Order: sequence, then structure tokens, then C-alpha cells
Amino acid sequence: MIKNDKNERIGFLGVDYDLRELPFTGNIYQESDEWRQMKGDPSIRGGLFLQERVESQLDQSIDNVLYLMEELMLEHGVYHCQIHFSSNRATIWHADDCYVYRILTIDELCDPNICLAYPRRPYFERAIVPSLDIMDIFNQFKALRFMDETIYLRSASLNLVNGFIGLNFSCDGTHYLRYDEFKNQGIDFWL
Repeated sequence: MIKNDKNERIGFLGVDYDLRELPFTGNIYQESDEWRQMKGDPSIRGGLFLQERVESQLDQSIDNVLYLMEELMLEHGVYHCQIHFSSNRATIWHADDCYVYRILTIDELCDPNICLAYPRRPYFERAIVPSLDIMDIFNQFKALRFMDETIYLRSASLNLVNGFIGLNFSCDGTHYLRYDEFKNQGIDFWL
């Protein structure tokens, strides 16, 4: 509001800013590192006890797949992976091209030569997950996959940089938690 010297309102001043043109002055959003649980589709939860796990091709080769994923993370620059146990595939993100994800089919996951498609790299320098913990985490994924015929792990992810684990179960429930919290939970906790 604009006033004259007699304190009388004589007009208004309006400004039109395009917020996209203003410089960014804050910090980028930082994700909370607290354990988060999200409920999924109610129709899936409602029919949960009418389903049971069907053995996938990945289940049949799970040990080899997990060793291959560990090798990609330890020696070939993969810093994030998502393993889709039920649909026989994995999605990976590589440090040399971090804006693009790659989908590995069951055939690729069962072929150790797939490692030759990715250059050898030292363990990712931004990783906060200790390299020795990767296989322990993967073995816990395996245990959750086979823990029950009705409630079981459908997909799981590991990010070495932020240390987050993502878990999606047959009930369509999803958990996001830090790798160290995940390691400290035994199979009994999930049952």
C-alpha cells in the first residue's frame, strides 16, 4: 500500500515474480534417516491371505544373483540396486552414469560375464555402508524372501551412499530404514 505524506492511501504496488527465475538460496532437501513404514494398496492387503509366494527364477538362483550383485557393488561402480525377486530382474545405478538406471534381466543376473559390461572401479568413495556389510544385507534379503509363504519380500533396494534399505512385502507394505538398523533386526522381528 502506498500512502502520501498525510498518511492517506493513494495506491498499491504489485510485483509479479516468476519463482523459477529467482536464485536458489536454501539447501537441497535432506531426506530424514528415520525408519519409515508406508501402507500400500488396501486391495492387496485385503487379499493377502488368499495368495502365496510362487517360486521365481530368481529364487532358484538367488545365491548366484546375490553374489553377482555384491560383485557389481564392490568392484564395478554400482552404488544403488533394487532387486525384484518376484519379477526376476534388478535395477542398478552406476557411478559413471548416475542419471541412468539399467535393468538386468534374470538371464543377465545369472551370467557372471555381465560384470565385464561395467568397468572395474574401487569401492564407491561416497559409500557409508561398509563393504563387508553388503553380503550380510543381501543374506537378510534372502531370509525375508523365504520367511513365509504368505508374507514375504517382493523387492528390496540398497543404496551405498545414503545407507538406505527399501523393502516391499507381499502385503504391499514398504519400509525404508538405515542399513545398520536393518542389520540389527533379526528375522523374528519381521515375522
